[in-house]
Amino acid sequence: MIPSILIVEDDITFGTTLARALKRRGHEVFVAGKAEAAIEIARAEAPDWIVLDLNLGGASGLTLIPRLRDTLVDARIVVLTGYASITTAVDAIKLGAVQYLAKPVDVDTLLRAFAHSIDSAPRPATDPPAAPMSVDRMEWEHIQRVLSEHQGNISATARALNMHRRTLQRKLLKKPARQ
Repeated sequence: MIPSILIVEDDITFGTTLARALKRRGHEVFVAGKAEAAIEIARAEAPDWIVLDLNLGGASGLTLIPRLRDTLVDARIVVLTGYASITTAVDAIKLGAVQYLAKPVDVDTLLRAFAHSIDSAPRPATDPPAAPMSVDRMEWEHIQRVLSEHQGNISATARALNMHRRTLQRKLLKKPARQ
């Protein structure tokens, strides 16, 4: 049986395009643009898989994971984001997502992510990366962690980092530094 999929995405164009691609592969697809609509569809349709955008109209999609988990205990959740960070990835997995992917993502990668499970057989050990994380990337990750600890409050995060608020805002507007 081909799993049904709920897409929770506030970007209508992206959600529609993704839904169309998944329907072509035989999936029954439901699309919700807001958290409450997602919960209603989850209750009514009980999808097997959920694609959840991290940023839902300015609100964090992470807050929706526990509510979806309460409604659909066995559903697999994959979180998508345009601004990936290790902090939010860890938070998403701790809350019950099976995978966390950065946009843009192709449909094959998304479907493989659903096949991933924390309970799956152990993977062979891989060698550590040849090059350590860059200083810019470490700074980005640290800022994201502190921002998460302060529930997204820019002023509190700037104080904790001993940084001017406008400097922090400029750093947050930049895309994450590459590894």
